[in-house]
Amino acid sequence: MPAPSTASQLLAALAQHLDKRGVPYMIIGGQAVLLYGEPRVTRDIDVTVGLTPDRFNEIVPIVEAVGLAPLVDAPEAFARQNFVAPYSHDPTGLRVDMIFSFTPYEEEALRRARAVSVGGQRVRFASPEDVVVHKIFAGRPRDLEDARGILAKNPAIDQGYVRRWLRELAAVSDRPFEDVFATLAREVGLQ
Repeated sequence: MPAPSTASQLLAALAQHLDKRGVPYMIIGGQAVLLYGEPRVTRDIDVTVGLTPDRFNEIVPIVEAVGLAPLVDAPEAFARQNFVAPYSHDPTGLRVDMIFSFTPYEEEALRRARAVSVGGQRVRFASPEDVVVHKIFAGRPRDLEDARGILAKNPAIDQGYVRRWLRELAAVSDRPFEDVFATLAREVGLQ
């Protein structure tokens, strides 16, 4: 595969190398919003990997193979502290965040990820339900707008699944995630 020069090529290259190494993953964030929601500009790729930070070395050959450069001096130490390793991809100008997972929710979301053809490669994206959960959990205005757009374009979304995980996340963070979801669902006409 030639060096990636577009976002689609970079997604395809990441998927190819993650699959080759047997690393479970899912694309979340803005790239998933482009798939399920309203079109918008995004300059990053967020990849949740089915690894904890103590397995950081397993992503090193992957990021090297696709030409990612670390954005911090000590990416492994940063990942151990923050559960994310930030990289840049100079040919595309994109930031790539490798997000390490450790919760039962992330395990289930990784199992539910959907393969979509991108650049001739099967790329695993978080389900629309899981993107909504991520966006409501993040809670920034842009994230809530993204969640609203996904709900509007995916009226058959599994609301029970979304509510279950928002309820569980609210129990550990003391934030009213289910109320936020109910408001967004009402705004787009979901029952």
